[in-house]
Amino acid sequence: MASGPSLPDSLVLEIFLHLPHNAVLNAGLTCHQWLAVSRDEFLWRELFYTYYRIPRSVPRHPAAVSWYREFRRLFDCIPCVEVQTLKEHHDQVLHLAFSHRGHRFSSCSKDCTVKVWDAEQPDGSIRLVHSSSMREYNWGYTQFSQFNADDSLLLVSGVYLGPHHTSSGEIAVISLDNYTLLSRVRNKPYDVFGCWLNETHLISGNLHWIGNMTSCSVLWLNKAFQDVESENVNVVKRLFKIQNINASSIRTVMVAHCRRHDSPDLLLDYEAQSQARENGDRQGHQPLLFDLGSESEEDSDEDSPPGRHKQPPLREPSHMVFQGLHGTERRERQLEAEVARLMGKTHTRPPDPSLLSPSTPEEDDDKTYLLFTTGSLTYSPHQIGIKRIMPDQMTTCGPVLGEERSSEEFFDSLDHVIDIHGHIIGMGLSPDHRYLYVNSRAWPAGCVISDPMMPPPIAEEIDLHVIDLKSLREERRSLRAHRAFTPNDECFFIFLDVSRDFVASGAEDKHGYIWDRHYNICLARLRHEDVVNSVAFSPADQELLLSASDDSTIKVWRSPRMVRLAQGPPRPPRPQKLLSSWLERRSTDLAQLNGKP
Repeated sequence: MASGPSLPDSLVLEIFLHLPHNAVLNAGLTCHQWLAVSRDEFLWRELFYTYYRIPRSVPRHPAAVSWYREFRRLFDCIPCVEVQTLKEHHDQVLHLAFSHRGHRFSSCSKDCTVKVWDAEQPDGSIRLVHSSSMREYNWGYTQFSQFNADDSLLLVSGVYLGPHHTSSGEIAVISLDNYTLLSRVRNKPYDVFGCWLNETHLISGNLHWIGNMTSCSVLWLNKAFQDVESENVNVVKRLFKIQNINASSIRTVMVAHCRRHDSPDLLLDYEAQSQARENGDRQGHQPLLFDLGSESEEDSDEDSPPGRHKQPPLREPSHMVFQGLHGTERRERQLEAEVARLMGKTHTRPPDPSLLSPSTPEEDDDKTYLLFTTGSLTYSPHQIGIKRIMPDQMTTCGPVLGEERSSEEFFDSLDHVIDIHGHIIGMGLSPDHRYLYVNSRAWPAGCVISDPMMPPPIAEEIDLHVIDLKSLREERRSLRAHRAFTPNDECFFIFLDVSRDFVASGAEDKHGYIWDRHYNICLARLRHEDVVNSVAFSPADQELLLSASDDSTIKVWRSPRMVRLAQGPPRPPRPQKLLSSWLERRSTDLAQLNGKP
């Protein structure tokens, strides 16, 4: 029986434009004509912008080869399917960190252990390979860990419980060959966390109070272990000494290597996206959430770990003046701050003028930045400080306690400061170290702080800022979907992580979140039973994500695509002797042609 006349392609395309994407894919299985139309680029461009609600002025991802594949990338390659729950911790899990090769990861917890896991099991599951308890070293809990560049050492940061109920931080270095403890370094305050500068040296902090509201933070470079040469070579060296005013201090240090900027993993066109966002705001556009499934510590004050209790929402008026104390004590604080500023002007080394000046590509390759949270108005961290680390500072060799500075230059200045106008609760670098992502909870617009011990109330919404470390400026766009509820004095760190295409963060609303870095949309929400403290992408495969929670579990998430591949039937084995038998027959034929037996 002859088939009737087929519909014109233009009419089929018009029909497909009114169908959801899954119906279009199913219709494409009907016949060859419909299959060809169902892969039309114009069709998938329209489906892409409509389904994901992205402003049309936002261009396609620069690495995308087609609109169809780009739609599938956002729909099918997001690690949003829970495949395993790890329950070996017995208290809140605070932090996760992958090795650089992605073959292992570590976890820190309130149960005071650091655990190392194998992420390369043949069946795709995660297996615990080592657990170390730090209680024998008077630790209260472990809070942060980081692998060094060659994945041979593990830095573990925790809260050290000192005499008379005082607490500060401590860093331990563990060998991953035999899991022995190589060294311990005091770290104050404990939320400096610490970080690796290179394979063998790490950065720690110390804090000295020089007044009721004034202090100085000292950042130290430490050799990770002592060897035979350590008797004649320094194992510790002071990097920077920075003045703090208004009860602020340096916290959360990390290192960015600008040599990676030459091969960026994703160049974001923020100007186009900012324009698109402005147009979208005028049109009432709202982003769519897709739920697809060291020195003496005797002078230290008490550093008590923050609380973890939920508080009622804070109401924020549009303009506020925050002032706590009145009378004599308030005037004394203002006077101390003014004296500290005057002392800082006359006893601080000037900033490095080459930091913001144009430089040659060769100079860019050598730039290394130390990034940290700090402040100037109140004790809550509300600024990103940037300090360049020079090549001669990369080792503990040389002057130990800053003999190279003059007697008048008592402090080091910050090379650059970026004000976030809110309480910073998390930071993370993109894999190429080009962009810094910052979790913050905003202050009310137009607020004025008159008492540093009374910071403004903070928003429940968490803003995820993006800072370009090549231009050293904040891009005027932020991601938002996650929430937090604790007030300033109980606020705690929520760790985020960045992969080539995605950024993920925990939240206090019992979910983790995943955004696309290019399109500025939230793609997935990952459910837990309590606060999600940390997330981590595998550097070997961004379709594998881990999340850690106050519910004492670590959840393993994979993309729908990877789950289908794992559950699908195994491929038939390829014949191993096919090529060798063919070569044997071919050599025999050639021998016969040449008259050989």
